[in-house]
This record gives sequence, C-alpha cells and structure tokens, in this order.
Amino acid sequence: MNFIKGKIRHLIFEGENGYKVGLFRIKETDNEELKDYVNKTITFVGYFANLNLDDNYIFNGNMIINTKFGEQYQVSSYERLEPEGRDAVIEFLSSPLIKGCGEKTAENIVATLGENALTIIKENYLELLKVPKINEVKAKRIYDSLIKYESTDIIIVKLKEAGFTINEALTILNSYGEKSLEVFEKNPYNFVDIIDFGKIDKIYLNYNARDTKQRVLACIVESFKELGFALGDIYFYIDELLDYLKTKFSLIIAKEICEEYLNELCIDNIIILEQNRYYLKEFYDYEKDIARNLNIINSLGETRVKDFEKMINDLEMRLDVKYNEEQKKAIKGALENRISIITGGPGTGKTTIINAIVKLYIKINNLSPHDVVSDIALLAPTGRASKKMSESTGLGAMTIHRYLKWNKEKNEFQINEFNKNSQKLIIVDETSMIDTYLFSSLLKGIKHNVKLIFVGDANQLPSVGAGLILNDLIDSEFFSHYPLSHIYRQSDNSYIPILAKEIKDCELSSSFVTQKDDYNFLPAKGSNIKEMIRKICSMSIAKGLDEQSIQILAPMYKGENGIDNLNIILQELFNPKSIDKKEMKVGEIIYRVNDKVLQLTNSPENNVYNGDIGYIKEIKTVMEPRKKDIFIIDFDGNKVEYAREDLIMIRHAYAISIHKSQGSEFPHVIMPISRGYYKMLYNKLIYTGVSRAKKSLVIIGEPESFIMAVKNNYSKERKTTLKDRIINN
Repeated sequence: MNFIKGKIRHLIFEGENGYKVGLFRIKETDNEELKDYVNKTITFVGYFANLNLDDNYIFNGNMIINTKFGEQYQVSSYERLEPEGRDAVIEFLSSPLIKGCGEKTAENIVATLGENALTIIKENYLELLKVPKINEVKAKRIYDSLIKYESTDIIIVKLKEAGFTINEALTILNSYGEKSLEVFEKNPYNFVDIIDFGKIDKIYLNYNARDTKQRVLACIVESFKELGFALGDIYFYIDELLDYLKTKFSLIIAKEICEEYLNELCIDNIIILEQNRYYLKEFYDYEKDIARNLNIINSLGETRVKDFEKMINDLEMRLDVKYNEEQKKAIKGALENRISIITGGPGTGKTTIINAIVKLYIKINNLSPHDVVSDIALLAPTGRASKKMSESTGLGAMTIHRYLKWNKEKNEFQINEFNKNSQKLIIVDETSMIDTYLFSSLLKGIKHNVKLIFVGDANQLPSVGAGLILNDLIDSEFFSHYPLSHIYRQSDNSYIPILAKEIKDCELSSSFVTQKDDYNFLPAKGSNIKEMIRKICSMSIAKGLDEQSIQILAPMYKGENGIDNLNIILQELFNPKSIDKKEMKVGEIIYRVNDKVLQLTNSPENNVYNGDIGYIKEIKTVMEPRKKDIFIIDFDGNKVEYAREDLIMIRHAYAISIHKSQGSEFPHVIMPISRGYYKMLYNKLIYTGVSRAKKSLVIIGEPESFIMAVKNNYSKERKTTLKDRIINN
C-alpha cells in the first residue's frame, strides 16, 4: 500500500454506486517505483463519495495492470487535503462551495487569520468576528458551509477506519446521510437492512465483547431471519433459538436470560410471543393479513353459473378436448366460488383447466378484448411458469413480482394496500412455490371483489422462503378444493405421470427399471454417470435434439456429478469452442456465444426472473463512456444487456438444480441419481424432478439410491399457523 498526492484533472466515468474512473496528476508519492509518475497524469479507479476537481487529494492504493485498460491506480482509501498556501485558501473560500464569502471577504479572512484560516474556523467559528465586516450570522454561514462540505469525507474515512469498504460506507451514507456516524456509534446493527449482518458483527466484535446485550439482541433477531430461510418456519421455540445462538454466534445464554431478552424485543414490537411461539413481527403480521384478506374475499358470496353443461359441451367441441367429471367440477367450482384451489400431479390436466376457466369466464361476462386485459390476471411465481400459462390460454401472463411492480432498489412493491390493482379474476399457478411474504403482498395489492383460483401441486418442493401456503390453504378446509387424480397418458406405454404418482405415494413398483415409450432407467455407478450423460446427449444431438429441448436436472452443485462439473462437460458438447463464436473468461468460467444460461435473481426492470433460461447472443467490448465488456442474453425474445460484473446473476444452464426447475417443464429430462447426492435424496425433491419432464425422462444411476430417495419422506413439516388463523379469523 502506498500513497499519491495530487489533483483530479478529469472524471471519465461515474457510476450510481459511487464507482468512479478518472485522471489524476501526481504531485508527490512515497513509493520509489512511482517516482517516475510525479508531474504526470495517471488513470485511477475506486469508490468515492464526492470528488471536486478543484481540490487536492491523497489516495492510498496500488498501481495495477488491467489486462484490458492497462495501468491503473486502484484506490482503497482517500482523503481530501486542505488547500495549502494563501492563494489556494482564498480560492477555496470564495468558491461556490462556501456560502456568504466572496473574493474580498476571503482575502480579508486570510489576511486576518493567516494561511491556517480553515483550521481556525473549524475549531472556533467566532474567530471570524475578528475579520472586518463579518458578523456572527455571516460567520456561522461560512462555518456551516465548511463543515457540510467536509462531513461527507469525514463520514467515509471514519466508516472505512471502522472496517467497512468504501462501497459499504457509501451505501450507509446514501441511506443515513449526516447521521451515519451517530447511528453507527449508537448501534451498528441498525445497518443490517443494507449491510450484511456478518460484516457488521465482525466490525462490532473488533470493539466490543461477544456477549454484550446489544449484540445478543441483534443476534436473536438475525437468528429468526436465518432459521426462517433455512427451515421455512414462521415461528420458533426458545430452545431452537438457544441452539442456533450457540452454534452460529458462539453465544451460550441461560434460558431465563434469553427469555428476558425476548421479552424486551416483544416490548419493542420486534418479536411477537403467542402460546410459547416466538415470531418475527413481520411474519406474524403476514399470516394475520393473509387470513383476514382471504376471509373477507371468501365471505362475499358465490355466483351461480347458468347453463354450465351446455357451455362446457360447446367448449369441448370448439377446443377438441374432452373433460372428465372431476375436471368439470373444478371448472364449475372455480367460476362460482370466490376462492378455489385446484391441485394435481403431472398429466392430470391443470393447464387444460386453466384454459377452460378463462374461456368460459370471458363468455359468461361477455368481455371485450379490452375488458379481458383489465379484468383478468394470470400469475405465477416464475417467468417460465407464467409463459406456460400464456401459451395455453393465448392471453398475457406475468410473474407476481411484475404484477405488483416490485422496486428492486427499495425492495418493495408499488402495488400495495394503498395502491391496489382491480382485476376481477386472478388465477395463480405453481402456488406451492409462493412464500408467506409474497402471498401477503399479493393479497394486499388486490381488491376484495375478486375471484381467486390457486393452482398447484401440493407434493412438490415447498417455497424457498418461509411458509407452506398451498398446503395450509388446503388443510384449513375453508375453501373449495378440487384435487385431480385422473392421469392422461400420452400412450398406453407412457410412464412419467404414473412414476410421479408412485413417488408421491411412496409405493414404487418394479416397473421403474423397465423401459417405456417416454421413460428409461439406466443403471450406472456414480463414477460412470458423467460419461453416460455425455453419451446420451451425443446420441440425442445425432437425432436432431439440442440443448433447448434437453434439460439435465441434478440435486447438487458440488461433487463429482454436481451441476458445476456437468455444465463444463455439457458446454463442450452442446456449444463447443469455435473461431466463429466469441467467448470470454470471467473468473474460472468461460462464457461463449450461444451458451445456455440461467438467471439466478429477480430483475423486474428487465422482465427477467429467478429461474428464467436464456441464451448468450452476443459478447462485445464497448469503449464509451469507458471500456467494458457487454453480454447480450436472449430470454425468449427479451434481450437483456449484462456487464461483466452482472454475471454473478447468471450461470450455465445445461444442467440446473431441481429446485431451480420448479415452475418449468422441459420436453426431455435427464436426471442423475447417485449416493453421492445422499444429502439431497428425498421424496419431494425426486418427485419435483420427475414431474418436470413433458415428453421423455431418463434417470441414470443406482437403483438402490433411487429407491432410498423415494422412501425418504423426511422433509420436515414446516411450522406455520396460517391454517389456524384462517379457521379462527
């Protein structure tokens, strides 16, 4: 680490996050290797609050060689230097930065207080009264301008000294402004909504004991959040909290002391205690709001459908389909009830039913094309699931996040209890994927005079976030529920829907090792799985299939047969290196034009969501306003631009996790099963993977591992109280 002193000559680039690139003329340095740069201009990069071209700075950092941009001075910390010399001080005081001080006044100040005038003013602004024609009001204005100008730099420096990066310090400054240091000194855990808890905790422990009351209270609240994400539970018992505090935060606390802390958090309305159950208040409120809104909607009464048999018969003729009795019952019930639930496994016709409900609703209500758009909303948790709804109905569908106009920067929905949408029919597919927070937000954002239809498969994996929404709605027995059990086979020898049902019932027949029209189980040792996948994919390519129709689903990312290893093999198979295709290495990963990639986070501003699959269409380097690499990724016709640093939001998708496949269907699925995945081999995971296959499914691995996974119905029942709140509301 070394320093350079000098003045900024030009800013080339300024990012919204404080990242800046500029030119700096060096006047002084303490590093022998940089002596040749004195009185020369160099390029600098780093994170800054404000930079003034008229000021002198000292930068701490190192000279680096960027393979694309050449030599750069990478700034790790910086400090604005006081103006030095009579002329510099006068120039600064008479600048627009200092209110109430023109050039003549500035000259008088320096003449009276000397070249050290700025330090004197900051220590005691009343010294300015010695200057001719300056009264106390004017002196205070000059002092306030000087302090305000310097406060930003002081905050950044002090937060940096505490252990935050410049980027983190800027984030704090943007949120808390001039109160940043005051908040930090009072309780740094107040920054937890904008800075990672682990980072705050590490900084706190540099100055404080491990078991201070302030830290214990913060760790208790953080434990609720982390346990909720890890387990999906809405509430916890005190013994669970004690175990987690000990394991995660090295806090050994007596039960009675923990109860005192929890009671204090209850008094502060951060935690809610109910029947020995402890809730984070927001999750307690989510459940209460869900139960209240559902009960209001459901209480508004049914609407009878006249001539249903005639209408359904006409629809069957028009669409050339035939609905069975349980499907007709579900369609009629959905059109009549305020809230209804339709569930079923693969092959039971859920998508067909959604289409029928929409078509009949439009006919019954005589909706014009304009009315259809304003009165009907088709929603799903993922982009691919919403696309499937759109394809089946011919109408627009969208993710719940997009429907509620999620603001990514503020992490809040613009459609809410104060600004509601007014659709009259809302169908939500893949309801099992919806967590408590999202479901509460959806119900807050719609009016009560609505028909709600929830569609899903209760046997799939639960939501990533806390809660068990679909199961709780069903178990409450408060809403009309239409389970679909009849399986429509593609042929007499098709097996995928049958296998899914056998897995769901934990009653696997010997047929699972017998080849069918749409299914094959290929026995293989774990060490041979990768090579077998390679061979099957090669044969599939020879038959005219490609990566768009073939999807490998695996339980884990790491390990010999993990997703990461499989993607390396499959990239070379489906999209080999070629002089015709540009590629770029980012970290250890090579991204190539035509690569199949998976979106890992929601990006509503780009209409791209977690789980969406796209293809890299272009890789290019642009020079203005600064040199940077650009990746154009096509998500079903929606082309989105990614910078190199944005690639943390994507990964290769030749193989993806079963969790990420939820809400999607793929024509041909290949699923490896090995004892190497033993931590992830359980019933609901395997069921979800199998049920993603539309035309064919190939399972490769050890039959005994597959049998073990089907029998392993370990998945812990999540602790929620939504069912009881619905019943007792």
